Amino acid sequence: MRVVLKAAYARILPPSDVPRGTGRDRGGMQQLNRPVRRAVLVLHLAVSVSWLGLTLGLLALGITGYTTGSPEMATVAYRAMKIFGDWLVLPLALASLVSGLVLSLGTAWGLARHRWVVAKFWLTLITVLLSAFSLRPGINQAAAEAAAGTPAPDISLVVAPSVATATYLFITAISVLKPWGLTAHGSRLREATSAEAHPGRARRSGIRGAGVG
Repeated sequence: MRVVLKAAYARILPPSDVPRGTGRDRGGMQQLNRPVRRAVLVLHLAVSVSWLGLTLGLLALGITGYTTGSPEMATVAYRAMKIFGDWLVLPLALASLVSGLVLSLGTAWGLARHRWVVAKFWLTLITVLLSAFSLRPGINQAAAEAAAGTPAPDISLVVAPSVATATYLFITAISVLKPWGLTAHGSRLREATSAEAHPGRARRSGIRGAGVG
């Protein structure tokens, strides 16, 4: 287990990307120390995996409620979805969003330096909002109808978890592959950091540029 955790940690937060010295990045953000960074990483992985598992469970229940010919089975499925929706959907979604923000802002990855981080943030935020204002109300309505003894098949409770599951899998893929490179902001920060690390080289480049003019 320790080996797996170390491999995941190294994959997501390479030690070479962690700023050294002052403990702050160029934007003045305080960088997380190693124990805190590891703790937040473990929390983020745990809640993200739990969120994906919860969505798969909701998908299974939604399919059951929609396809079953038994009103009793549909009632059980929709009432179970309500329990998960009331107690787990928003806490896990918000925990995943907040822990991801802490990891981004508290490490060298930043929030606006890499395109995959930007994409992951917006996809997570959109999914949280849809969970709060679309998925949960749909579950509550289906559960209320089931409690009244008139459960009605609801295709939206199949579509919503399906889209959410596909989104989480895509987020997982880009978190591992880290595609698309730096943003314009990230490129400027890298150039500025390189100039600070090699001031003599930057000065010579400036002199050569002035000589050419």
